[in-house]
Amino acid sequence: MKSLFDARRRGMLFKRATDLLRRKAGIDYRKSYAQCGEDVIVRTVFDMLGIASPSYLDIGAHHPTFLSNTYLFYEQGCQGVTIEPDPELHARFLDKRPRDVNLNIGIGPEPGSFELFIMSTRTLNTLSEPEANMYVSQGYRIDARHRVEVNMIGAVIDAHFKATPDFLSVDVEGLDYEILQSLDPARHRPSVICVETIVFSSTGKGEKRSEIDDLLLGRGYIRFADTYINTIYVDEQSWINR
Repeated sequence: MKSLFDARRRGMLFKRATDLLRRKAGIDYRKSYAQCGEDVIVRTVFDMLGIASPSYLDIGAHHPTFLSNTYLFYEQGCQGVTIEPDPELHARFLDKRPRDVNLNIGIGPEPGSFELFIMSTRTLNTLSEPEANMYVSQGYRIDARHRVEVNMIGAVIDAHFKATPDFLSVDVEGLDYEILQSLDPARHRPSVICVETIVFSSTGKGEKRSEIDDLLLGRGYIRFADTYINTIYVDEQSWINR
């Protein structure tokens, strides 16, 4: 136990020393909570756009902090709306992110009551039966099926935002394109969109979803960054006018 305590103490001292050196050197250190640093990239974009406290809509939020594209902003005092249809996962947001509006619903191309497929790996939960079956073919299980209310993205924005969220994060396993396609760009135009643009593969060799790229580029967004799993798009006019 003593050796473990000493190791922890050395680790704490090292962290304090490195933090002090960063501050003296003027280095802006930012911790990422996202899968591949997407939140830090998006934060940089908003800094360049001059938006200090962006609002956000996180569709397929999964966890309040782990693999989250929006927790960095929450930690910085921002507020938004999280969407998580799995009732067990949603409950964590009520505890960890009380400033946010946390909705236990799904988002889809049309409203209604739909079946949520709860997978053995819950990051793969999906409202798409073909997507769930594809996961099963790759060795995963459907652990449960749960009926959830599904609404359209535009209705959620109208209900919870004065205009449009500054940041839209979409990760819904199979319906990402349909959700983005249903968004009316003339009424709701987020400055930054982060969306999963790769087809899931247990080998890590999934193909990119070109239809998402074509849709957003065609709507006047520019491809700012790509982390292989997710792509970050920025509204071209917002970028030009910054």
